[in-house]
Amino acid sequence: MDSRGIIDFDAVRGTTGSPDPYPHLFTTNMLRQDARADLARDFPEIKRPGFFPLSEMNVDGAFKQLLDEFTSDEFAVLMSEKLGLDLTANPRLITVRKWSAAKDGRIHNDSESKIASALIYLNDDWTRNGEGSFRVLKSSESFDDFVCEVPPTTGAMIAFRRTENSWHGHLPFVGERRVVQMAYLRSQADLDRKQKRGRTSLFLKKLNPFGHVG
Repeated sequence: MDSRGIIDFDAVRGTTGSPDPYPHLFTTNMLRQDARADLARDFPEIKRPGFFPLSEMNVDGAFKQLLDEFTSDEFAVLMSEKLGLDLTANPRLITVRKWSAAKDGRIHNDSESKIASALIYLNDDWTRNGEGSFRVLKSSESFDDFVCEVPPTTGAMIAFRRTENSWHGHLPFVGERRVVQMAYLRSQADLDRKQKRGRTSLFLKKLNPFGHVG
């Protein structure tokens, strides 16, 4: 493990969040610059679109170190301060995506089982005009009504608190789009249920890798 760390906690700590239209935090430089090549090398091999649990991939090297820091109590304390609620005791669920399909990213709000979420992007030289960019939205009606757009470039992070109006999504994109998502959940029961649902969904994807589940 690199003793210098992967996440630049000071950079995240120095980022100012916003309460509008729901509490969120956006930064483009949360990862140490000299760790980026190792993260690209150690990103797990995933062959299908969708978010996948850690149980379905080999995780080691710099990528494992990133996950250890991302799910740490230190990071939970920092997110608690930035988002205005205590996340330190909440279970944490990590899922990883490498490929996006045309149906992904539609405008939605997360279920009440999620207290907050944070996403780290790991794509070098993203130059597409808005495609695949996460947007913090004012409503469920349109991608055009947004207050923040997050290009999925390496080192970018969006974290947000789940509220009744925490609408979000990303503009359609088909292709490689690397992202690590962490959800802080209400309870261990919620974590167990999501993990069971994820295993079922993964089984169906294996049976029909190009179909839509749910």
